[in-house]
Amino acid sequence: MDKKELKITEDGSHTLFVPGLNETYHSTHGAIQESMHVFIEAGLKKVKNKTINVLEIGFGTGLNTFLTLLEAKKTESIIKYTSLEAFPLEMSLVSQLNYTSELKLKDSIGELFNKLHEVEWESGQSITNEFELKKLKIKLDNFNASEMYDVIYFDAFAPQIQPEMWKVSVFEKMFNCLNNSGILVTYCAKGVVKRGLKEVGFNVESIPGPPGKREMTRAHKI
Repeated sequence: MDKKELKITEDGSHTLFVPGLNETYHSTHGAIQESMHVFIEAGLKKVKNKTINVLEIGFGTGLNTFLTLLEAKKTESIIKYTSLEAFPLEMSLVSQLNYTSELKLKDSIGELFNKLHEVEWESGQSITNEFELKKLKIKLDNFNASEMYDVIYFDAFAPQIQPEMWKVSVFEKMFNCLNNSGILVTYCAKGVVKRGLKEVGFNVESIPGPPGKREMTRAHKI
């Protein structure tokens, strides 16, 4: 993928800007705020199971993964987390991200962020007693789920940047690997996306978005 530049968002946390796409990895209004709102508050916390299977589309900077690990430690839930990423970041760039300092974490907890990035691709590893991570270096089109999930974090680049990630066939694949009553959450609230989700069987709701965004989408498998 194209070169990336480190940028500070409005809440003080980093994102990455890809000049070739004219796109950032997170909202410029606040990377941590966006991830907390969209994926933790609107997604993870709506799953009431004690053991939760999470599928993330787009490991990226690891921010969603890290916030999920922190939530697992806080709630003592058991989380089995699978993340797909076709274009992993170099550790030289990862090491510059400021999420642990912005979250004001103890060093022993902050070190877990790097540990997430150090997990070998195509393998699973227990990071804490509550959190197990499996990272797959693969494009979504080539992913065949071997298990069912309770929540999907759909965090691909926007439809105008990566239209192939927002096809009905992709939504059908996501629907089929969710448990009954499972949910999919995404920052995107475009009408064409919501119509595509409905077409494959999701019950779709528009809910308030993170700072700087009026709405986001949550889709339920009923």
